[in-house]
Amino acid sequence: MAVLGLLPPTVLHYTHSEVHSGKSGLALSRFSSCVMLVAYACYIYFELTTSRRREESNQGRGENVGDADNNEAPDISKWEAIAWLAILTIWISVLSDYLVNAIDGASQAWNIPVAFISVILLPIVGNAAEHASAVMFAMKDKLDLSLGVAIGSSTQMSMFGIPFCVVIGWMMGQPMDLNFHLFETASLLMTVLVVAFLLQDGTSNCLKGLMLFLCYLIVAASFYVHSDQDPDGNNPAQN
Repeated sequence: MAVLGLLPPTVLHYTHSEVHSGKSGLALSRFSSCVMLVAYACYIYFELTTSRRREESNQGRGENVGDADNNEAPDISKWEAIAWLAILTIWISVLSDYLVNAIDGASQAWNIPVAFISVILLPIVGNAAEHASAVMFAMKDKLDLSLGVAIGSSTQMSMFGIPFCVVIGWMMGQPMDLNFHLFETASLLMTVLVVAFLLQDGTSNCLKGLMLFLCYLIVAASFYVHSDQDPDGNNPAQN
């Protein structure tokens, strides 16, 4: 659904088929963002209610008896966790601002496209904790949790983060849309199709993991040779 929300604004822009040039794509992006936020809220509600029912069913059958992972007491209270979450959120927002401002300088100093830093390097470093958690869950033979961590982050960003920014920009009077340009949108479409085809049977093995890793290398190499573009999709280096 995230691809379905991102693809039409990009197609409208590059085919010049908007009813009102510069306005139809923006209106479609805002409408699609609202729909995606509603869909994400329904997804979260479904996941929470389903997991709760599953836990109640397991407790009724006594399947969680003797499970040390489920019987561990929390190290901190709820309010302490909320306080730490607020502090870390503020601190990360400050660091993120400095990080974003340093991307252009790093791109020029290392002679690396901004797109490669933003799409490949930053997610690897920024999501290192999630990557470690996914590996640990997989080593414990909890592949459902491992896939949830790996795919859940992408789902959260595409179905909530991006549409939320569009809606906030709409409220602030900023013309933010879902047009991520042709190359980026095509890359997203291809990666979603690859992951969907490899995981559609609900099984995993070393070959599938290797295929995903090799596909990621191809995507990384593609963004490394992809020149940066301005907001209109033009290449400044060719002007």
